[in-house]
Amino acid sequence: MSTIYALSSGACPSGVAVMRVSGPGCRVVLETMVGAFPRPRLATLRSIRKRTGEEIDRGVVLWFPGPGSFTGEDTIEFQVHGSRAVVRALAAALGSFDGVRPAEAGEFTRRAFLSGRIDLTEAEGLADLLAAETEAQRRQALAQSEGSLRRLYEGWRSDLIEARALIEADLDFADEEDVPGSVIDRAFEKLEALSAGIVAHLAEGRRGEVLRDGLQVVILGPPNAGKSSLLNALARRDVAIVTAEAGTTRDLVEVHLDLDGHPVTLVDTAGLRETAGEVEREGIRRALERGERADLILWMQAPDVPASSAPEGVDCPIWRVDGKGDSVGDRRSREPVAASETRRFSISTHTGLGLDGLVAALSEEAGKRTGSGSAVVPTRDRHRVLLTRTVEDLSDAIRHRNEPELAADRLRNACDDLGRITGRIDVEDLLDHIFGSFCIGK
Repeated sequence: MSTIYALSSGACPSGVAVMRVSGPGCRVVLETMVGAFPRPRLATLRSIRKRTGEEIDRGVVLWFPGPGSFTGEDTIEFQVHGSRAVVRALAAALGSFDGVRPAEAGEFTRRAFLSGRIDLTEAEGLADLLAAETEAQRRQALAQSEGSLRRLYEGWRSDLIEARALIEADLDFADEEDVPGSVIDRAFEKLEALSAGIVAHLAEGRRGEVLRDGLQVVILGPPNAGKSSLLNALARRDVAIVTAEAGTTRDLVEVHLDLDGHPVTLVDTAGLRETAGEVEREGIRRALERGERADLILWMQAPDVPASSAPEGVDCPIWRVDGKGDSVGDRRSREPVAASETRRFSISTHTGLGLDGLVAALSEEAGKRTGSGSAVVPTRDRHRVLLTRTVEDLSDAIRHRNEPELAADRLRNACDDLGRITGRIDVEDLLDHIFGSFCIGK
């Protein structure tokens, strides 16, 4: 296996730059560039030199012998002055060794997984921690990176293995006196309790995904209803172009907000109307498509046209937002609320009227959808798919209670599905996708 290196700190110039090296060539690199080995895990100030003996910089060197390192391999960390010239010289010196090459995205974490230092759920939690933008996202990602999901799923897998052992003991040793007659009953009691626990866990699953990706709030409405003005007002900056011309917004415009620690993704869309323009029609198609995937729709109503209703078939709550509330007065408040609209707000992006109330309501909604961020919940679609398959396998096993051979076969499938979540079995095709989302140097 090759030895890899990468800059794991921020872009240069910076106060300090951190270069990480991992792999079997670390000892040769350290002996050549630093001289005597520093004590393991003790920060030591050393002169760092090229193979020719020319000094690159004086910096802090840390030595982590494998397997007691993040990757499970021998690892070096160079902490040097963060100038571009120093980092370039250090990278060139490392690349001059045979078998030493730049790391690919996520390769350090991938090696940690392959060496058994972390499982897939912990790797995914680490990726989410690096991408966290809000306090709630940080708490959830940190808990997952420290093994909260692994412990839960491995505990379930252990229970499944125990139930399988009881069923197979009943099959293989039914005539033996050492195997009590009630053993099969104990196995299925355990399976029923386990199935109920996974079902309850799945019911909480959408909270984890919403927290990780943000509450998806899509602004829909007719042209010139004030959708782009609302986006700019909530983002507190000019994100979308605002003009008096109908049809200005053609494509989706997204803004990521942090509302009291809760992540919200706000999406501005093209105005919905009948149009002959091909480009505008495509924008409307994308708007409707994004609305179908929304967690919440804000239906903007123009103040100077008759009230209109949100599209049919939308499977999420719809909040009616009357724009230019300072000029509309009480007229709109007396109009009936459509059955699909669960709440109504009157705002003015010009004066700020009603915006605080709308923001507070969005924050409250995001909090309800995501919870505290400290609960152990599935955070990715693949978790939910595999857990659903596990429940289906368990249900099949319970239905075949009087056919132990079939029940045992279904339980083997359930064990495999849980093992795929943590990466115990059959996940090679997932690795490029998961670790490719990491930055280089992690």
